[in-house]
Amino acid sequence: MKMSAIKEMSDAELKNTLNELTKESFNLKVQGKTGQLENSARVKAVKKDVARIKTEQTKRAAKPAGNR
Repeated sequence: MKMSAIKEMSDAELKNTLNELTKESFNLKVQGKTGQLENSARVKAVKKDVARIKTEQTKRAAKPAGNR
């Protein structure tokens, strides 16, 4: 997921996407431990997407509400 797409999302969409990615991350970890993981690069991609979303949430929280 690109940062430009994340910036266009609303706060609610960011929260939902973060929740989905967190669940996916957990599932990928379980698959890795049980030997069922097919695409190990997806683990890294999900971690980066989570970090991007959290970064955007922090930026939005730091800005005044009327200046978004």
